[in-house]
Amino acid sequence: MTTQVVTASFMLNTGEVVDMNTTTTDGTETELLTSTKYAVSAVSIGQFADGKVITQILQPVSGATGMSYAYIDRRGEILCILPVSVDGVQNKPQEMLRSFTLQAGDTIQVMSKTAANRLFAYSCVTNSGVHSIFTGTPAGAADTSLTHIKTGQGLGASLTGQMIACHFATSVDGSKLTSGGGVYLLNDKGLPIGGVAATSPANLQPEKSYMGGASIFLNFVARVTTSS
Repeated sequence: MTTQVVTASFMLNTGEVVDMNTTTTDGTETELLTSTKYAVSAVSIGQFADGKVITQILQPVSGATGMSYAYIDRRGEILCILPVSVDGVQNKPQEMLRSFTLQAGDTIQVMSKTAANRLFAYSCVTNSGVHSIFTGTPAGAADTSLTHIKTGQGLGASLTGQMIACHFATSVDGSKLTSGGGVYLLNDKGLPIGGVAATSPANLQPEKSYMGGASIFLNFVARVTTSS
């Protein structure tokens, strides 16, 4: 298995900057811990900043070769999705997509990958404030329905009755993606009602989009179509 160093940097409401640095195993979700350069030991974000608030993302979660997704986990659930990038391909500091007070036990979970890994990740926020990540790995000329990284359920079962308000997607497939250049949100008749283009972090830092959202109901699907 390959590994890479993953880093990130966050500004807190106290004026402190939290530097994160962890060696991760590609293709395996790993916790991102604080750097020992500025902290006594490598610890979780919740332990380091208990009772504080992340106000700015100075450096998104970044890896040397490939990043798929990242999020803050609270008690086994996705509390807040985070932006990702590849080292040296970063746009600008970003605001958090949710304001909350960190608690002991909160962790930052990241998925790094090799440059050739085809894992497709769709990160989204609903109008109810629910943060979710759906993934799937395309293979050949086919449709790939994405599933929730925590429950394994599809889009409709996970977010029924809610509306996608903000989203972004990561993929290395580029021109192979024939579903609007990324992922389509399909209704129960199999027709596209929303979607978002995917970005390869090695070429451009993925940016959140407020376009292409849709109301989600049972049997709706997040689907990726590839030509090869």
